Amino acid sequence: MSWLAISPDSHFSIANIPFGIITTSSDATKRPAIAIGDYALDLKAFASAGGFQHSPEIQKHATVWSKESLNAFAALGRPFHRLVREYLQSVFGADTEIPQVLKDNEKLKQAALFKRAEIRNHMPLVVGDYTDFYAGKNHAYNIGVLFRGPANALQPNYTHLPVAYHGRASSVVVSGTPIRRPWGQILKDPKAEPKVPVLSPCEKLDLELEMGMFICRENQLGNPIPIAEADDYVFGYVLMNDWSARDIQAWEYVPLGPFTAKNLGTTVSAWVVLADALEGSKTAGIANDNTLLPYLEEKTKENCLDIHLEVDLTTSNGDKTTISKSNSKHLLWSWPQMIAHHTITGCNLRPGDLLGSGTITGDTPGSEGSILEQTQGGKKAIQLRGGEERMFLQDGDTLTIRGWAGREGALIGFGEVTGTIQPALPLF
Repeated sequence: MSWLAISPDSHFSIANIPFGIITTSSDATKRPAIAIGDYALDLKAFASAGGFQHSPEIQKHATVWSKESLNAFAALGRPFHRLVREYLQSVFGADTEIPQVLKDNEKLKQAALFKRAEIRNHMPLVVGDYTDFYAGKNHAYNIGVLFRGPANALQPNYTHLPVAYHGRASSVVVSGTPIRRPWGQILKDPKAEPKVPVLSPCEKLDLELEMGMFICRENQLGNPIPIAEADDYVFGYVLMNDWSARDIQAWEYVPLGPFTAKNLGTTVSAWVVLADALEGSKTAGIANDNTLLPYLEEKTKENCLDIHLEVDLTTSNGDKTTISKSNSKHLLWSWPQMIAHHTITGCNLRPGDLLGSGTITGDTPGSEGSILEQTQGGKKAIQLRGGEERMFLQDGDTLTIRGWAGREGALIGFGEVTGTIQPALPLF
């Protein structure tokens, strides 16, 4: 419970305390903040007015609240993240022992506590590297069936290692950023001989429902991260939409995998939910019946997250349809396994690096994490409210992803991930 009025159905309960980067009309400087209820606490203003004075350890690192990204805060490690989160929970607690800090401090409330509707969110971290995994087994199987049939749906390596590709960090954008329909090479008739592509705007633009995870620690080049220590490298989690140009991808992905079909944009939520906030939401993922190599073996099976996920498609006419309901537990590989495999070669991760889960599809109809799956490769249209239908995304469509864990009164959410499709630019 908090002395601040927070609706029981708010995804930003006092149990959450997610971190982001904001600006306001009164101050265009980017700076850290937390979301709580309908409000955002400006941590730069809070710290400048002595808000952290009751914690000498936090005070020692006061400069992080003046940075334009959360990278410096993330790099201080999980024990520090935990300390800050617990301190802020104590500040906002209904029975706070330090009411003079904020509860009874009207001047600081005016200076540091903003309505979230009045702020602007920005990318929470500067992304140095971005790796997108393919850990959603149901999605991988469904896509494999479309292209190779049920007998060969999953490649032989799939259940032995977390498959991934290295994505483009520069086009990772914050929620609300419009996405431009891309141009690319498309093979209009795959059966034609010879196979000659055309340059065309993407005709099969799709979403990918994913979770993202930010790294907070660096390992030295050449030193793999043991799986038992991997969780200590997790800063926090975001919702993610890895926009995909399916027709461009179909022509270009052989032999090295996705390239321009993926670098048109990847959208993440503005608020990062700290790893500690989701400790109570861990659950088992999809069982892997293989005998794993030792570096991927975990002592616990409860290393995935139980986060409810929903996707809305809103047409340019304003008609909204929920097209998918899934859960982040539908992964074959856990985040520690992804970290352990990413670094088994000695690859050095750094604070701000982003890892994507891959598309999360459940095991029931309506839980697909991509339109490609829902339409069975463009063969069966999705019926929308208002009478429209979709094989793939059209210009003017807006995709919105929501996710939350916990119970009413203590919900832990991320805010929304939104993006609207803009028409392709005229090239000629």
